[in-house]
This record gives sequence, structure tokens and C-alpha cells, in this order.
Amino acid sequence: MPNAIPHTTAMPKRTLRKRVHDILELDVSHDPMSGVVNTFIVVLIFLNVVAFSAETIPALQERLGSYFRLFDIFSVAIFSLEYGYRLWSCVEIPVFRGLAPWRARLRFAARPMQLIDLFAVLPFYLSFILPLDLRILRILRIFRFLKLARYSPALQSLGRVLSNERRALIGALLVMIALLLFAATGIYYLERHAQPDIFGSIPAAAWWALATLTTVGYGDVVPVTTVGKMFGGLIMIFGLGMFALPIAIIATGFSQQANRHEFVVTWAMVARVPLFGQLDAASVANIMSLLYSRQYEAHSKIFLAGTRAEAMYFIASGEVVVHTNAGDVMLGEGDFFGEMALIEDRLRKFSAVALTKCRLLVLDRDDFVHLAHQEPEISNHIHGVAKARAKAGKASKMAKPKRKPVKTAGRA
Repeated sequence: MPNAIPHTTAMPKRTLRKRVHDILELDVSHDPMSGVVNTFIVVLIFLNVVAFSAETIPALQERLGSYFRLFDIFSVAIFSLEYGYRLWSCVEIPVFRGLAPWRARLRFAARPMQLIDLFAVLPFYLSFILPLDLRILRILRIFRFLKLARYSPALQSLGRVLSNERRALIGALLVMIALLLFAATGIYYLERHAQPDIFGSIPAAAWWALATLTTVGYGDVVPVTTVGKMFGGLIMIFGLGMFALPIAIIATGFSQQANRHEFVVTWAMVARVPLFGQLDAASVANIMSLLYSRQYEAHSKIFLAGTRAEAMYFIASGEVVVHTNAGDVMLGEGDFFGEMALIEDRLRKFSAVALTKCRLLVLDRDDFVHLAHQEPEISNHIHGVAKARAKAGKASKMAKPKRKPVKTAGRA
């Protein structure tokens, strides 16, 4: 009995905290309240951007200044509550459950999206704490627009493309810097005697080089010698190819990401799978780079018997039914399926159908091999489950009457 009181008092708190976490962090496809809250936040962000721009019009500021101020106070209150509730409920993320609450919240607060949430409201509070004119910090209110990245799969995909292509982009940046130095140095030696006040040093000539390479061509600084003009034309041609390089890298990466991902895989989606829930942050980040998300409507086919196995699936939300010779197998959130045909490199023996609207995390064949190298414990667990399912399928086959032979039962 003494232990019953703490248990009953703690359970409602944890239940409420889990509910808050689900509303704020998980997808909206199965939770109407999450959809309402996210829609409200997105609309409020857009209204803040409009209000921030409108305040700079003197006539509107003079007439509606008090309303702008009230709206800003209301927005800060909402965004502060959102930030506080996210920080309070983050201990429900499986990867943080082994940490002390203060340590889990500290790590969560250091994430980029949480920092953006903090900077979106920080100027308002600093204006009351510090006895300084902090009106210049109001520009930080533009961080409220960056909060949209949390709700936009397209922006998250772009961020992932920049992260994945960072080495290529750094290489392109080095090429751009080298070409800038080459252009500035060349025009310096060709024009320094004709225009010593403009091209008297390489740093001074770098302004012309930058304007020319970017094909902006302000015209405030131009070469006057014949050789200088010829060199300038050559730099213009180089500039077209130089800036096309990073644009092509980003465009190609974004196109590949858009074609592959129907939905962005989020930290919360991966953490909902028990197999990944006990991993540390670095391992979860590695797995996120291998998975992509796909949504299926109720009663839609995921794969059919006789088709080639190209991927295995983890259920982030919803229910799936696998039609086997031994009967229908019901799977729910956190389960995975489709691994046996992938491991054995054969055609699917059974079909899988979405019983309800569901969100699946997909692991392609090639990424399945990468997972075995990056996270051998997870790979061993998947192989172990596959063996257990194969044994269960053989036992089911042996239990059937011999006059009704069937194929070896197992998972798809």
C-alpha cells in the first residue's frame, strides 16, 4: 500500500506529459488534436511575418502600433508555451529515457530547432531584463519564420540535402574562393597603373572580381585597358560556370531526396520503433539517414506475393495485416516486416496490406547492408527475429494435415 500512492499520483502526470509530447512532436495523420495545434502554430507564424513587415510602414505603425504590440505579446505567450511544453515533454522521447530529466532537457534544448524556438521569443524578454535599447534585436523575430522548418517536410528535406552534400559544397566553395583570388590578383597587375585608386591592392580589386564572377556587374568599377577588358571577359565566362556548380549540387541532391522521400523521417518517428528506442543520439541520426517514410491509406496494398523484395518496413503508426498461409498476422506500431525475403534474396511469399491509415519507415535493400555495418546489434536482432519467424512458419506447416501441402510459412 505505501507504494500505491506514489504510483497513482505519478501516472496522471506521465500520461499528460506523454499526451503533450504526442501532440507536439508526432505526425498529425492519426491525431486530430495534433493537426489542430500544428495548423494554429503555422498560421500564427505567417501572421507574425506579415505583422513584422507591416510595422515598418510608418502610416500603419502610427495607426495600428498598439495592436501590433498586443499581437506580439500574444504571439510570444503562445510560442513560449510551445517551447516550454516541448522542453517539459521531451523526456518521453525513448532515446532520453535513460537520462536524468534535467540532462535530457538540456540535450533537447541544444538541438537546432529548439534554439530557433528560443531565439524567436528571446528578444521580447531581453527588453525587460537588460537596461539597453534592444530595438535592433527585434530583427531576431524573423526566427519565428524559421519555425516553419519544423512543420515543412520540404524545408527539412532541403536541410538534409545541404548536410548530405556538405563535402561537395565545401569543395565548390574552395574553387570559388580560388577563382576569386585569381581574378582579383590578375586585374590588380593589369590595372593597378591605369587606376591606382581603384585597383591599388588585391583586396580592393576583390570587389570588382566578386561583382564580375557573380555576373552582377554593378559598373562602379571597370577595367579601362585593353588587356584588362579581355581578362574581365574571361572572368565573366568563368563566373557562369563557377556559380552553376553549387546550384547544380543542391538541385541534384534535392531532386534525389524529393524522388525518394514521400515524407521526411523525423527523430520522433524513429524513436517510436522499440528496436531503435534504446539507441543513443548518434545511432538514431545514422539510422535516420538510411530510412525514408511512406504513408499508406487504409486497405491499400504495401506489396504483393511474387514481387521482388526491395525493402523492409517498420511501422511508425497504424496497423498492417500480412496474409500468410498460416493465416493473417496483425502488426501494429513498432513492429517490422518484409525482412525475410530481403535477407534470403527471394520473391515475396505473402502479401501485406495496410489495415488502417499508416506511416511506414522504409529501409531499402542497399541501406539494409549499410545498417549491418553501422549498427550490427540491430542487424543481428532483425536476423534473429527472421529466424524465429521462419521456425514458427515451419512449425505451422508441420501442424497442417499432410493431404493439404502448403508452402513454407514465414513472414514476407
